[in-house]
Amino acid sequence: MPRNIEIKARIASIEALLPRAQAVAGGEPVVIEQDDTFFAVPHGRLKLRQFADGSAELIHYRRADTTAAKASEYVLVPVAEPAALREALARGCGLLGRVRKRRWLLLCGATRIHLDRVEGLGDFMELEVVLRDEQPDAEGVATAEPLMRALGLSDAPRVAGAYLDLLAAAAPGTAAHG
Repeated sequence: MPRNIEIKARIASIEALLPRAQAVAGGEPVVIEQDDTFFAVPHGRLKLRQFADGSAELIHYRRADTTAAKASEYVLVPVAEPAALREALARGCGLLGRVRKRRWLLLCGATRIHLDRVEGLGDFMELEVVLRDEQPDAEGVATAEPLMRALGLSDAPRVAGAYLDLLAAAAPGTAAHG
């Protein structure tokens, strides 16, 4: 099963961090619009991610909700009819909420650097160190932490859960919508 090591942190602004992230990654970002719909499931998290071009993927993942660098196991499935699947999953599983964001994606070796502007929340940085099947989690952590230092984010406030959790906390008593 594919897995990565993740660190998510709140940042002051994408514009302030972008030049440093480009220097670390050695390239220009790809900007991606994402609309994630989360569904109620008994294990892990299930979301339907739709892109601005109409393409979509269903993603199931499991990871600990901790601020430390953490392993995430995931499955990605391309989706041909996202609107119909969203309706079926909402009816069958229940809808938890929606997260809309603009993501600046930079690649640094096996690490994806995401600079995320999340509607209703602000700006964040997320590292995803993609691991090979035989690679231990500790190697991913050993890659992620130095990258945090190189990005100048050693002391940045880290985020434990998903953006959906932050949206729900920002609007108690209502479903996160995004």
